[in-house]
Parts: sequence; C-alpha cells; structure tokens
Amino acid sequence: MILEGILTTCAADGRLHLAAMGPEVEEEEVLRGRLERLVLKPFADSVTARNLTRQPEGVFHLTDDVLLVAQAVTGTLVPPDCRRADEVQGWVLADACQAFEFRVVDGGTPGDRLRLTAEVVRVHQGRPFMGFNRGRQAVLEGAILVTRLHLLGPERVAAELASLLVLVEKTGGRREQAAFALLQQQVARHRERDQARGAASSAPG
Repeated sequence: MILEGILTTCAADGRLHLAAMGPEVEEEEVLRGRLERLVLKPFADSVTARNLTRQPEGVFHLTDDVLLVAQAVTGTLVPPDCRRADEVQGWVLADACQAFEFRVVDGGTPGDRLRLTAEVVRVHQGRPFMGFNRGRQAVLEGAILVTRLHLLGPERVAAELASLLVLVEKTGGRREQAAFALLQQQVARHRERDQARGAASSAPG
C-alpha cells in the first residue's frame, strides 16, 4: 500500500529540502503501527532524487495538515520549524504526527522514476493525528495531481481539481481552502508558462 506524506532530505549545502512523497509500505507493518521499510519512488530528475543519490538518507513524515502538503507541492512553503535528525543527516518537522528516519539500502534500477528501498532506523511520535475529512482528502488528491502537471497537462489537472473543489467547500476549513487555492494557482502558473512558450515558439524569427 501507499502512504502519502512529506519527505525531507539534505541539499548539497546541508539545507532542508522538502517534498510530498507517497512511499510503498507493507500493510502488515501499518496494522502493527510500526513501519520498518519504505519504497521511495521520486522522479529521476527531481531534487529529491539527486539528494538521495548523493546522500541516501532522510526523514519521512505523516501529517494531517494538508496545507503543509500543498505548500510543499507548490514550492510556497516558508521554512518550517524543524530540528536535526538523530540517526541520519536530515531534518525532523516539529509539526509532524510521526517521523521516520531512514537510510536507503537498495538503489534499485534507474529509470524515469527511481525505486529506492529504505530501512527505517528511528521513529518519532509527534502531535496526535486528528484524522481526515472529505475536504482534506480532496486537497491530498489535488496535490498528487499537481505533482503530475508535467505528465497530464494543466487543462486535465484543472478539470479534475474543479471536481474536487465542492468537497473542500463543503467539508474543509480555512487551512483546507487555503491549501486548495495554492494548488489552483500552481495550475494557473503552469498554464501561463505553457502559453508563453507556445507564443515564443510561434513568433516569426
């Protein structure tokens, strides 16, 4: 099964890099309440993939704060409150519900997406997990769509976001609505960039 969360890695200069990530996990480990392995699948050309190739360790976080997820996806996150990890070179987010320090033990086969098997080496319990409603689920699904803008295109992503909006409006709070607005703005920016590139390529030389 897949768990959606947030991954922190270290840039070359040691600074925090944060990205939304949905690693594969064993269902039995979830039911036991203790993850032991994560299978991470970052896009090969992503900053996360470059960081993990250079330094194969980091921290995976579970959180019910979908605004944090949306900010990570759209690159609008103000540096969050965090501290150094205990066992790896990485960062633990203060507001996470759980955090899992990990080391990559198998780099897998290179491709468009890497497949990295990681071993959990330390677990942190944070604030209580307050759960999800349909609005939070809609933001999470929208965030996943936005990470695929380069594959799906802005028109398709915008259409699918429109179908999710009603759930956010009906059941979400202020943070969910703010998160969804960030996703919509990211799609609009992507569309504008595509249009600008199209106009430039069609202009007479």
